[in-house]
Amino acid sequence: MPSLIDIRRRIRSVKNTQQITKAMKMVSAAKLRRAQDRALAARPYAKILQEMLASVAEAAQSEGADQPLLAVRPEKRILAIVITADRGLAGGFNSNLLRLAQRFIDEHGESELTFELIGKKGRDYFRKRRVKIAGEHIDIFRKLKLEDADRIADSVIAMFSAAEIDAVYLFVNEFKSVLASKLTAIRLLPIEVPKSAETADYIYEQPPAELLGSLLPRYIKTLIFRALLESVAAEHAARMTAMESATKNATEAIDRLTLYMNRVRQASITREIIEIVSGAAALE
Repeated sequence: MPSLIDIRRRIRSVKNTQQITKAMKMVSAAKLRRAQDRALAARPYAKILQEMLASVAEAAQSEGADQPLLAVRPEKRILAIVITADRGLAGGFNSNLLRLAQRFIDEHGESELTFELIGKKGRDYFRKRRVKIAGEHIDIFRKLKLEDADRIADSVIAMFSAAEIDAVYLFVNEFKSVLASKLTAIRLLPIEVPKSAETADYIYEQPPAELLGSLLPRYIKTLIFRALLESVAAEHAARMTAMESATKNATEAIDRLTLYMNRVRQASITREIIEIVSGAAALE
């Protein structure tokens, strides 16, 4: 049976951990609001850009111009962009996404896979598995900027245009709500041009094929930047939920340890009383 001193030390240790988890929850809650606003604000822009791309692509079909980013080839060489967090303590945020990426690897074992890794957790995971890594991007979430997404997109577009890779897939946790995120795996390249829902008669100042050529790279950059924003919001939501659960568990552990400590102290006092009574009775 542990002594009272050991139990008190354990209670004090759990209380210190509880203070840390509570502080981390408050920090994530404060960061979540801004990250959520940025992620939600990017969605309408991406949607409008998608509709614009559909209209321009429909108009450019008559010109018959070839676009490198639309070229469909057998997927023998695949680039996977995996977006994870730089830190842990966020529940299953990182592990669930890495399992999704691992399933993709298992399903495409016959293809040559290359990885573009965003986030320290994904980098550490795939380094241990000795896969081919094209690029690593660490600590970009501290101050995420559009230039970060543009730099990644330019590298990916250059490899695809040079036929060094045949397809690009993106793996990300998409923000759904504070309590849940959505595991998403989408094909970025070759671009699958969406169908235009409405037939609008636009007047183009420049040839539609030329406009499409400048619009396709911007579309890829927007998708990557939006994915980064979604991942940041989902990470803060997952960490806030995980720290709230950890704080609750710490409270329950403190209550159990306090009850156990009171029982041990009561048993110790009872034993001492019995010893005193027994000693007094022996002296009579």
